[in-house]
Amino acid sequence: MTTITHWIDGAPAPISDDARRGELHNPATGERTGEVLLASRAETEAAIASAAAAFPGWRDTSLSKRVSVLFSFRELLNSRKEELAAIITAEQGKVLADALGEISRGQEVVEFACGMPHLLKGGHTENASSGVDVHSLRQPVGVSAIISPFNFPAMVPMWFFPIAIAAGNTVVLKPSEKDPSAANWIAALWQEAGLPDGVFTVVHGDKEAVDTLLTDERVASVSFVGSTPIARYVYETATAAGKRVQALGGAKNHMLVLPDADLDLAADAAVNAGYGAAGERCMAISAVVAVDSIADALVEKIAERTRTLRTGDGTRDTDMGPLITAAHRDKVTGYIDAGVEAGATLVVDGRSPEVDADGEGFFVAPTLFDAVTPEMSIYTDEIFGPVLSVVRVAGYDEGLELINANPYGNGTAIFTNDGGAARRFENEVQVGMIGVNVPIPVPMAYYSFGGWKNSLFGDTHAHGTEGVHFFTRGKVVTKRWLDPSHGGINLGFPTNA
Repeated sequence: MTTITHWIDGAPAPISDDARRGELHNPATGERTGEVLLASRAETEAAIASAAAAFPGWRDTSLSKRVSVLFSFRELLNSRKEELAAIITAEQGKVLADALGEISRGQEVVEFACGMPHLLKGGHTENASSGVDVHSLRQPVGVSAIISPFNFPAMVPMWFFPIAIAAGNTVVLKPSEKDPSAANWIAALWQEAGLPDGVFTVVHGDKEAVDTLLTDERVASVSFVGSTPIARYVYETATAAGKRVQALGGAKNHMLVLPDADLDLAADAAVNAGYGAAGERCMAISAVVAVDSIADALVEKIAERTRTLRTGDGTRDTDMGPLITAAHRDKVTGYIDAGVEAGATLVVDGRSPEVDADGEGFFVAPTLFDAVTPEMSIYTDEIFGPVLSVVRVAGYDEGLELINANPYGNGTAIFTNDGGAARRFENEVQVGMIGVNVPIPVPMAYYSFGGWKNSLFGDTHAHGTEGVHFFTRGKVVTKRWLDPSHGGINLGFPTNA
């Protein structure tokens, strides 16, 4: 049994006897593996104080020095990523290959942030007016809070903290209390890379810790990823407290398959995007929108592939691991029950799976529904599990209308060999991230990640140039160096003469 405590001032925080605690489990076995301390308001304030105290020194550290620490962190992470992947699999449940993939995608942001000297370059205009020069610069905002979800305990925090730290901010990370160990491991790696104490702080907890981060006046910015109701709450609460906020919410991602598409490619994509990470990702495809003329053939191909998938312990070379908790497993199976009751056709049932695992893990096998209609809960709600729904439409126009009517606008995809249809879709679909024959269109780190509508609260997406702008504030300096002949009094308004 392990006890996960907070990471403050470059070390694990002391464990208080009266601290509130949450249980940790291995999702593949159901076994209780440890506990995590849940921070009080006072403990969260201590973490914020540590970050605030470290900010002036880190802000004034040379850009070259800050980036050298990032390069050291990158090299250490590359050499020890298997260790981190094992921690993720043991606590979150995803298969090892998926955990390694998560780390690699997060590492892309670290590498992007290593280019911060170029990203922070300002502009300069000489002699904008007679003897007047103008230049711009960007400076860090201060203490940056990151509140991250359980499904990607390494990648999602890495969407934010490499850029924040490279730009000169200090960070307080509040990871999910369901799988907190990765955050502490990352904190120790930062220390090994040479990051000063207090620049990267970890506080574990629940709503009490979150509310403290959202309202404490020393916190300048908040980055959040999670469900839409909580994203809205985070945005409204933190902006009311005067903070800048990027709050990424839920999703209901559609994949439109046109009659001219390669159906084998589309079926592979639907299975990979629908069941990867047990469907516990905001970029999962949960609704396949199939044009009637090819729907039967496509459903058959998806079903064939779905039935071959092996579900079980992520350390045993399986295709898909468990869900994060028993409660979430029950919630997902409840949605499957509701889909059957609503009249959808259950093609593949994952409620009583045969799994390769010891003990009583939290498993739901890949599940496939056909003949799903827009009023069913399996279509309207973000299930966040391995449940794939096929919705049939007459053609492109009906499919586009269905997608645009959805309150979410995170990611979408179109499968077609018609360049004109794909180009039209790119222009007309009301979604933030679009894939053309690519089912999970997560952009590279030098582009920005984020959706539209109820999938994003705030104007700034994650990483890329938008991330750099989020973690910095702009200044413009107008200056004149006077020569000895200058003088005289003029009370008129300054002009551009």
